[in-house]
Amino acid sequence: MGLTKKPVTGMKDILPEEMIIRDYVTGLVKETYRSFGFKPIETPCVEHIENLCSKQGGENEKLIFKVMKRGDKLDIGNAKDENDLADSGLRYDLTLPLSRYYANHANELPSPFKALQIGSVWRADRPQKGRFRQFVQCDIDILGDASYLAEIELILATTTLLSRLDFRDFTVRLNDRRILKAMALYAGFPEERLDGVFITLDKMDKIGAEGVKECLLEDGYPVESVDKYLDLFETTGSGIEGIASLKSTLGDFLPDDTADNLETIIAGVDSTKTASFKIVFDPSLVRGMSYYTGTIFEISMDEFGSSVAGGGRYDEMIGKFTGQKTPACGFSIGFERIITILMDRGFKIPDDGRKMVFLIEKGAAKDRICEIMKEAAALREQGIKVTVSQMNKNKKFQKEQLIKEGYSPEEIRDFYNTELKN
Repeated sequence: MGLTKKPVTGMKDILPEEMIIRDYVTGLVKETYRSFGFKPIETPCVEHIENLCSKQGGENEKLIFKVMKRGDKLDIGNAKDENDLADSGLRYDLTLPLSRYYANHANELPSPFKALQIGSVWRADRPQKGRFRQFVQCDIDILGDASYLAEIELILATTTLLSRLDFRDFTVRLNDRRILKAMALYAGFPEERLDGVFITLDKMDKIGAEGVKECLLEDGYPVESVDKYLDLFETTGSGIEGIASLKSTLGDFLPDDTADNLETIIAGVDSTKTASFKIVFDPSLVRGMSYYTGTIFEISMDEFGSSVAGGGRYDEMIGKFTGQKTPACGFSIGFERIITILMDRGFKIPDDGRKMVFLIEKGAAKDRICEIMKEAAALREQGIKVTVSQMNKNKKFQKEQLIKEGYSPEEIRDFYNTELKN
């Protein structure tokens, strides 16, 4: 079998033009989030298989790239299924590794702890535009803060970052898993089947209310419950008044302070935001991860057609490692989707200083080359970026390529043999 030059399906090689943008965005992420007090951490890309398969990652647990056992531990002959062959796997997100990390290092960390983590994750998903099997996530999380201040900080930090990338007029959608549960119980759905109801509700954006109704009826739910349920969504507004209306309607089905916290988050963000966006209450927002326990949120942009960031509160995940409940809330931007939008826009990073290219004709004398290299070094000491390259035979094409890369004609300097001999 010959060697294959193309990358594995769902993964990609990154060309310099895109990598420059990725580096710039990564730098802006770190700079912005650090200004809000988030501290960088790193976790391994490989996690214990029992952690990854702990029924906290929803559908993502079906998409794990598993790592086979090694050496004497790999007993293929006596293996009954693939779980007997694997003891670890590539992480499918950064939240579960963060929870393990915090459980392992809580005594060494401040409380609350504001974590910033950027890294690759892997899912054996169906590739499509802006979605790959290996992709970068950028997460910020606040651990140890049970108050709504965590949600306000996460939303303000994320929206500030997006505004610094010149995104405008996007929408932050906000909901609470406890409101989802209260609405379903109020409508008469049995508690043990709520996960199925929410999976159907999550399709609302794609199939509409009528499509959701049809699916719920096909699942055998009474028409009275389905109509009562969907009527809640139709009559509930997207502002604070919608939350207040639901609070009145749901009564004892809704835990104390749930609605008040959402109202405070919306008011707090609206009164302090510096970016141009809307924050709305969306009672149909579900979020797929089963580890969410309270507030959930997403950011959607019309030009992309889906969410570009999402997160929520997951107060029970760390406790599965420690046995003690630890409040936790996080927000993740879709790094690859952001990069896709920027590339489609023809985004250029802001001018970061003067740069030059020295093109040296083939056959230059050694002494003169040393002089040119010293000149380049002196310019670099002044903060000027200098690239030294050999001049190609087709110098015109070479210069055209450099101009496409962002060099002006004045920033391209030629050194010919006639000059070198003088």
